[in-house]
Amino acid sequence: MADELKIVTDVPRKVHEIEHLWVPMPDGTRLSARIWMPEDAEDDPVPVILEYIPYRKRDGTRMRDDSMHGWWAGHGYACIRLDIRGTGESEGQITDEYTRQELQDGFDAIAWFAEQSWCSGTVGMTGISWGGFNGLQVGALRPPALKAIITHCSTDDRYADDVHFMGGAIPLDNWFWGGGFFQFMARPGDPEIQGDGWRKQWMERMEGWEPVASTIWLQHQRRDDYWRHGSVCENYDDIDCAVFAVGGWEDGYSNAVPRLLKHLKGPRKGLVGPWGHKYPHIGIPGPAIGWLQESLRWWDHWLKGVDNGIMDDPMYRVWMREPTVPDAMLKMTQGRWVDEAIWPSPNVGSRSWALMSDGNAPRTVKPRQSVGVAAGNWCPYGLGGSSPDLAIDQSEDDGRSLVFETEPLDERFEFMGQPVVKLKLSIDKPQGFIAVRLVDVAPDETAARVTYQIYNLTHRDDHEDITDMPVDQPVDVEVLLNDMAWSFPAGHRIRVSVSTSYWPVIWPSAEAVALTVRSCELELPERARRDDDGGDPFEAPEMAPLAPRTELTPPSSARTVTRDLVTGEWKVDQVEEGGVWRFDAIDLECSEGINVEYRIRDDDPLSASARWNYHTSRRREGWDIEIKSSYAVRATREAFVVEVEMQAWDEGRDVFHRTWKHNVPREGV
Repeated sequence: MADELKIVTDVPRKVHEIEHLWVPMPDGTRLSARIWMPEDAEDDPVPVILEYIPYRKRDGTRMRDDSMHGWWAGHGYACIRLDIRGTGESEGQITDEYTRQELQDGFDAIAWFAEQSWCSGTVGMTGISWGGFNGLQVGALRPPALKAIITHCSTDDRYADDVHFMGGAIPLDNWFWGGGFFQFMARPGDPEIQGDGWRKQWMERMEGWEPVASTIWLQHQRRDDYWRHGSVCENYDDIDCAVFAVGGWEDGYSNAVPRLLKHLKGPRKGLVGPWGHKYPHIGIPGPAIGWLQESLRWWDHWLKGVDNGIMDDPMYRVWMREPTVPDAMLKMTQGRWVDEAIWPSPNVGSRSWALMSDGNAPRTVKPRQSVGVAAGNWCPYGLGGSSPDLAIDQSEDDGRSLVFETEPLDERFEFMGQPVVKLKLSIDKPQGFIAVRLVDVAPDETAARVTYQIYNLTHRDDHEDITDMPVDQPVDVEVLLNDMAWSFPAGHRIRVSVSTSYWPVIWPSAEAVALTVRSCELELPERARRDDDGGDPFEAPEMAPLAPRTELTPPSSARTVTRDLVTGEWKVDQVEEGGVWRFDAIDLECSEGINVEYRIRDDDPLSASARWNYHTSRRREGWDIEIKSSYAVRATREAFVVEVEMQAWDEGRDVFHRTWKHNVPREGV
């Protein structure tokens, strides 16, 4: 296992930091960049590593930027954190994720950086989540100077495998993220950079900004041209540079890694660890790895032409998980590293279990809307922090679902890839979804969720058209679960659990849906253990020092699940308070936090409601701003009802207050 994270200051080249640099766009708009580069880069030019995201280089991602970009810079790179148009200190207006303007700006920025005197002419792109997405998307435009990408926790398919839709249903994280996105992008630039015009730019930013989770995303409930834009799966051949795809089994975005390996034609590598939505050198649950050292091998090879053997390594390396006691705040997993020379691999076969045959008596489960309270969040650690986001013991959820099991295994069984569950089923309503989970059941009945997937039954033909289910008539469906690598020990049972609700992971159907199953077959991609498995192919994790920061109030997090025995209402509360801190180098005091409340009754899907409250402040002498916002969602049988509010203060004065209310028709979700 990798050792504890080490902070290093002894690097090959002394680093010079540029707090702010304007990057001109062809239309005259200026984007704001922060740069780390070797002090002697003017005399000995270096390649550029670009991270291009909207999360505010000055006061948003400052901590991690110093530790990661400072490390790469010390090893001979000009590392650039560029704020997207209309975010942070960058001029202009942001209007949505991954717009054509954003991608064109990225293309133009790469060309500009490549021409600078301190740049050797080659560029790489990297990032996690948004920066992983647009790295692939800009790569598909083929900027001449872009030679390599490292994409972390991203997707190639913005509809079928993103936070907005899962299996044709809507994750609540769609609004969790949408509300955070809405508030985050409304924050002003720092007056120390934007100057006297900062207030005018701030007001223009807020006046021009809309809650896109309801004004745009919810208007496109099926796969259409909106989602095709930015989905590199539409034409993988557009990407011709080298791609290293990285993910985590606990993240919402692990599936894209094996798909990219399968479909890209150029040089490529894949890595999936046990982590949530985190970089691998700080990954939780652990073990974390020496990812900066591994990524340096990639950059050195593709941006400097160093023959260091990285392309001789296996194409795909993953963490083969062993079952552990489920814990919402699990810090360390058990398992080992395994690899395959190519992916898909001829070493991975298939094994099937007929868990229920068509000759058996049909089994029916009545709907209980609270099934899913043990599921955790769709994207653990997606908004930062280390809150209790992970799935816990599945016994309670499974006890209110249909379950199908093997006998206790005579010997260890391992799989690597995408499980398939085949069901013959019927429902008593024309519309609904199923939540299908694969569960590892230990001899002591501890039930650990292995992987899962949602399947909107009105999308069984495709995600573009809605086809109602024939009521109470059996239909064959095939559900592809999220990719995973898992080791079931001897004596454990393999369980498939199925329900028609998965709250609060997925927004419930418009009607309570009873499910009847007539047959269930499970197919797992079997991978036999090999003598060369195991060992630790990575160095111990390390990074450069974090940005100097003084903690004024400590952060806190909590997640509670309660049930009102009088009303029958279930309530999930989550708090992620970042505390209060001061960035010493720029003398800026910051605070932010999120409070979440989900409510539902077992007998009524229309009782579902969700509310997200966000707050942030920025203070120094002569500057004092605060923003509070909320996103609230409920639904009728016909429509989603979304209410949004934002309020901002400048030096204690109320300078902006606006509310929105949207009624958006439901389309099979």
